[in-house]
Amino acid sequence: MITLISIALLSLSLADSLSLNPIYASDEESHLAVVTKQAKITTIRGGNATLPCRLDRDIEDSFGGNTMRIKWTKLSPDLSKEIDVLVAMGFHKKSYGSFQGRVHLQETDENDASLVFSEVKLEDVGKYKCEVIDGMDDATDVVSLELTGVVFPYSPRLGRYNLNYHDAEKACLDQDAVVANFDQLYEAWKDGFDWCNAGWLNDGSVQYPITNPRGPCGGNSTVPGVRNYGLRDKTKSRYDVFCFTSHFKGRFYYLHTGFNMTKFTYDEAVQACENDGSEIAKVGQMFAAWKLLGYDRCDAGWLADGSVRYPISNPRRRCSPTEAAVRFVGFPDKKHKLFGVYCFQAFD
Repeated sequence: MITLISIALLSLSLADSLSLNPIYASDEESHLAVVTKQAKITTIRGGNATLPCRLDRDIEDSFGGNTMRIKWTKLSPDLSKEIDVLVAMGFHKKSYGSFQGRVHLQETDENDASLVFSEVKLEDVGKYKCEVIDGMDDATDVVSLELTGVVFPYSPRLGRYNLNYHDAEKACLDQDAVVANFDQLYEAWKDGFDWCNAGWLNDGSVQYPITNPRGPCGGNSTVPGVRNYGLRDKTKSRYDVFCFTSHFKGRFYYLHTGFNMTKFTYDEAVQACENDGSEIAKVGQMFAAWKLLGYDRCDAGWLADGSVRYPISNPRRRCSPTEAAVRFVGFPDKKHKLFGVYCFQAFD
């Protein structure tokens, strides 16, 4: 049964599942706590960010020196696992995995355990735990790292409801995006996002946002909200997916070839972008250009996945008369010589 999650209950459940208040050691005589000034830090892809974490301790009772251990971990979307990010003990510091070379401790003073990110990636988004161990004292706090960006629905050429979770992850990556989380979908819904097809989120749940209740989408008598199918089998269940992407370093453009608006087959479109020193653009790049840069063009063009779309920021007759949107033409036969092409040139 499809259930409608109320916004208030969702907000409370998220806050309860990860307390954003300082967590003190269970020992009543503990002289250590860690605090964050902000529960959420927002940046853009490729930007920098500092996740705050400060020690609140009784220096006289602190072991200090090389015995104090600072550990940052990233919580998995379903909160079941922790991924090592950085561990520091005295002068010894080590970062892990994809975080190597991109994270370090701020250390403006002896009580500063803040984590500094550089070149933030799409997959960095999530909740991070700062844990400090000083002798017998242990304290933690949690802070979220978010990106400004755009959520978009995606289904493959095969049509709707053909992606298991693992296929969905790959589909988003192929479009310069990642599987969206609930907070991103919720913010998109608050901004007016309305979509009747259910899609995967990164915690393994399947949901969809409705701003205009109607019969095929939960019923006319329901209230607006994010509708939830709950957790689904990541291998057997098949749905669409909600992807998330952010700012890019590059140029997104519709390819002009002389005075005439040249139409291409798909293979010709790929080659035309390559001849122009670029590559054929991805769906996520079109959504980012549309939402974050206000890109507007009424010409349908090929994209890398074989779909044909066009971005409209200023609704008008014959383009998108009622709303700003990325319009979807479909997945036409790649041999049809009917469309232009959108290209993307990455900047170093």
